[in-house]
Amino acid sequence: MKAMLYGIGLQFKMDIRSKTLLVTCYVVPLLFFIIMGSIFTSLMPEAKNTLIQSMTVMGVSMGSLIGVPPSIVETYSTNIKKMYISNGIPMYFSIVCLVTSSFIHLIIMSTIIFIVAPIIFDANLPLDLPLYFITLVLFIIVSLAISCILGLAVKNQAKLTMYSQIVFLPSIMLSGIMFSAELLPNFLESIGKLFPATWGYTLLIQKNIDICMFIPFMIILVIAILINMILLKKIYSE
Repeated sequence: MKAMLYGIGLQFKMDIRSKTLLVTCYVVPLLFFIIMGSIFTSLMPEAKNTLIQSMTVMGVSMGSLIGVPPSIVETYSTNIKKMYISNGIPMYFSIVCLVTSSFIHLIIMSTIIFIVAPIIFDANLPLDLPLYFITLVLFIIVSLAISCILGLAVKNQAKLTMYSQIVFLPSIMLSGIMFSAELLPNFLESIGKLFPATWGYTLLIQKNIDICMFIPFMIILVIAILINMILLKKIYSE
């Protein structure tokens, strides 16, 4: 446990100095929040009701799907992996440290949006704050689980960028944060439900607890964890 806590602390310090994480977890999401928040609230005053949720979904999706996978590739597709194996370090050690560190950064970014949005844009706070933050934590975990699949499955950085964008762009465009998903053709609306961002946004804007709404989210999480376990075993045997 001490080794794990030390590894998480070390990874957190390294991430703070990482330009990639700084851009994907803070600079771009918060810049997007300021610009799009101004546009949304000017053109559609009712956007204030869901501004916090929509901007948070965008920031978490970018930070996890674009920012995390390259760091995973750097560990599991280089000689660092061999060092882990030769020293008897579990293969999951690095990914747990990296995901935990990224989780903390994404929580910080989401909290900034949560605090600043009402001040700058007079955005409405979620009615049920405990439910909102529980859902946010779950959404971040699911998004990071998907990002781990990308980082473990794709070993080439150039290809990884392409695949990350392929997952990220539909996540944002089909999630309902830019415009109502009901305006989409039925097949695109169905495709959007395959991405965590769609369910994350749906759950973040809900006013009352509906356990059934969490079922698709949990299915995605379980499937992602199983795929990550298979990929880690495959990497260890290579």
